[in-house]
Amino acid sequence: MNYLVFDIETIPDTELGRHELGLAADMDEADVARAMVFRRMQEAQTEFLPLYQHRVVAISVLLRRDDQLRLWSLGRPDSGERELIQRFFDGIASFRPDLVSWNGGGFDLPVLHYRALRHAVSAPAYWETGDEIREFRFNNYLNRYHWRHLDLMDVLSGFQARARAGLDAIAGLLGLPGKQGLAGDQVWPLWLAGGIEQIRAYCETDVLNTYLVFLRFQQFRGLLDEAGLAAEHARLRAAIGGEQAAHLQEFLEAWESAENGR
Repeated sequence: MNYLVFDIETIPDTELGRHELGLAADMDEADVARAMVFRRMQEAQTEFLPLYQHRVVAISVLLRRDDQLRLWSLGRPDSGERELIQRFFDGIASFRPDLVSWNGGGFDLPVLHYRALRHAVSAPAYWETGDEIREFRFNNYLNRYHWRHLDLMDVLSGFQARARAGLDAIAGLLGLPGKQGLAGDQVWPLWLAGGIEQIRAYCETDVLNTYLVFLRFQQFRGLLDEAGLAAEHARLRAAIGGEQAAHLQEFLEAWESAENGR
């Protein structure tokens, strides 16, 4: 067993926005973001910025490898975007895990691709398709239908856009804690208020929800029986139960409350 479950959080790249829109260097960051959104509305009738304009401020991961299970956010709260992205791809090179995400193929990985280009990040193992490592010819991170990256949203929807659902909705369907009072559209205001620690905590709880959905999917596929699923749940409870972070204890309490309420 060698899985890396991951999620990213992003904010508008206001430095890029200033350059593209020709805005003054001293213009307030929030005003720059509003100008970027206004331009996007004019061009595409949506407030959602193009993926290359998203700046990565948090990457959280859960590594399940051999007997190890560890959840953490990469780097430090003050780490720059380049460091976060390089650490992510370095982890792939070191462990060669199967990646697991929710909409990672539609959002997280494309954002990481563009932002890695911006910062001249090197990631040869991630881009391997069999030239150097033969097994990657038949199962790599890049092919949508390979299993080295499992985008749960993509697979569960049958690769049909109209059948897609959000992580919070599916977590609710399965009786999982979900997003615990924070949503993705609150990341930017939280960033402006200096709340990077809360953003990293939010990202970690998204990873936990994704992992629990993944475990249920593994049972659905026949790769975990009921005893195996219970053992993985116990392993996760032990891992986060030993942490002091408030958001992890709140997640654990919400999960146990949901389980007891069934």
